[in-house]
Amino acid sequence: MQKVITHLKTYQEAPNSHLVDVLDGFRALCVLLVGWFHIWQQGWLAPSFTLFGQYISLDFLLRSGYIWVDGLLLISGFLLYLPYTLGKDSPAILPFYKKRLIRILPSYLLCIIPLFIQALVNGAYPSAGHAVQDLLSHLTFTHNLFPYSYHNTPLNGALWTLGVEMQFYLIFPFLARAFRKHGLITYLAMTGAAFAFRAFSAGQGDTSMYFNQLPAFLDVYANGFMAASVFSLVKKKMGKENWDWRVKAFFTALFFLCICHLVLLAKEQAAENGYESIRRGQMNRRFVQSAVLACAVLCACFSLSGLRFLMGNPLMRFFSAISFQFYIYHQMLAVNLKTWGFPPSDMASPWMGDYRWQLNYTLCCFIGAIILASLITFLFERPIARRLRRNIKEKNNIP
Repeated sequence: MQKVITHLKTYQEAPNSHLVDVLDGFRALCVLLVGWFHIWQQGWLAPSFTLFGQYISLDFLLRSGYIWVDGLLLISGFLLYLPYTLGKDSPAILPFYKKRLIRILPSYLLCIIPLFIQALVNGAYPSAGHAVQDLLSHLTFTHNLFPYSYHNTPLNGALWTLGVEMQFYLIFPFLARAFRKHGLITYLAMTGAAFAFRAFSAGQGDTSMYFNQLPAFLDVYANGFMAASVFSLVKKKMGKENWDWRVKAFFTALFFLCICHLVLLAKEQAAENGYESIRRGQMNRRFVQSAVLACAVLCACFSLSGLRFLMGNPLMRFFSAISFQFYIYHQMLAVNLKTWGFPPSDMASPWMGDYRWQLNYTLCCFIGAIILASLITFLFERPIARRLRRNIKEKNNIP
């Protein structure tokens, strides 16, 4: 009991600069919303309920669920840059790349290699050349740059995000150094580049190969950098003597205003009709969405203890811990369960009206993805990462 009380008291103190608790909640919610969107695309279960006689539908959250990938990239930018707002030296290039590869590559290969073998066995490629091209583009994390490996790959379509992330990792050390020396100029340059690229994309007849390219996300990462900088500055300025309930109440109120704005943005995006309009709407709202979400993150960091507990409790930490694997496998699992006819139904197309099947299917997808993600996270991803880090330390004689 004493441990629980001590744990709860931590939410009343200033946030930890090295472990920002509320980010676990934001990452968990973003990845669960993205997962819900992909599962909804297969089962078509739109949640609704009546509250105080008022009919409420959450359909808009599902129709716009894909926009929260931007939230995951924002959090990535925040966490990547945060150490350098706390006085840490600019990132050494090769060690940074090694850490990122240790984090991403083993799990990535565990996913695509079996899928590639399965695709070969099933004759999913029209020729050996197409198979080699698809595999090479995935191994080099350039698969989101080519139509055959972005739109037409038999491998996991959700992996395009890792292509964007790994491409960003290549330039992050240089951007971090520039941001430390010339923060505002670098922020404006990143944001300007994103706006220019999206303007170019909007001028094309078909935006499908442009709207999810790295340049289109540079302002999202820039907002993550800026949020990390503001977090460190506010924490330093406030100090312990200014950490009272009135300040936290102000940030809590501002947090809920940000959430209301994000809900309105999601509703607007959900109202877009047609694939091209959806893509253009997403590009048009990307900067505002990431800026408001960055503000929500900052406000939650300095909010009342109840909100911080809600966003940073052990359950949120667990979902955050398995979020990488959940993201990789949830869509694959949802598609396969539907293909296998599980759970069973008397209807030939139960997603068209069998409510019980839709509900059971949705639950099976979430529960199955959580179990699978947990197993891979704690039995593969983390042990492999520890082993690789230990080997690097031993090779370089690092204590």
